Amino acid sequence: MRLNEEVELQGRLVALVPYGAGHVPRYHQWMKSEELQKLTASEPLTLEQEYQMQRSWREDADKCTFIVLDKLRWASGLYTEEDCMVGDVNLFFTDPEDTTVAEIEIMIAESSHRGKGFGKEATMMMMYYGVTKLGIKKFQAKINLENTISIAMFQNFHFKEVSISDIFQEVTLWLTVDNCRRKWLLEQTNHIEEKWYSQRLEEAIGKIHLPAD
Repeated sequence: MRLNEEVELQGRLVALVPYGAGHVPRYHQWMKSEELQKLTASEPLTLEQEYQMQRSWREDADKCTFIVLDKLRWASGLYTEEDCMVGDVNLFFTDPEDTTVAEIEIMIAESSHRGKGFGKEATMMMMYYGVTKLGIKKFQAKINLENTISIAMFQNFHFKEVSISDIFQEVTLWLTVDNCRRKWLLEQTNHIEEKWYSQRLEEAIGKIHLPAD
């Protein structure tokens, strides 16, 4: 969606940035993995189809996505943004009649960054953005039954299991953001900094083109 195209969110471990065309080649390589295809219930796409999908994520009002970066690696200034990519986090507005309900997905594609808190923080940051900026009051998560780590993470976030599909081999969990849950979420995410993404890009370009003394 256009709403987040200039938004950068910074946490302790990760930074969330809008999904741009420059991220597509790395993302395309990720999604060649049969493991990730299975865990995300995705079909392999051609590179051109992946670019089309990226444009859809940018233009369509019913979905929101951020690329997850390794913040410390990115902040060092020694690596390109593409080199710092570790996954993505998404929101889908599945009911056009009720934009307070959204499905949330998290993928940490880089195996070296799994089990270290990156997925947990990225998910919490997206929930924060959804509640405070998009007016979401209820989250849904559909997770492959084999992805026990992700299921446990959402349960720790107070999501409740509502159904299991043997056909799709997935569990569906829900979280209603009442006043108590909202307070808890804001307490968990009070360290988040929101910045203007273009400003970061301009600063980086400026450093590259600084005149020599």
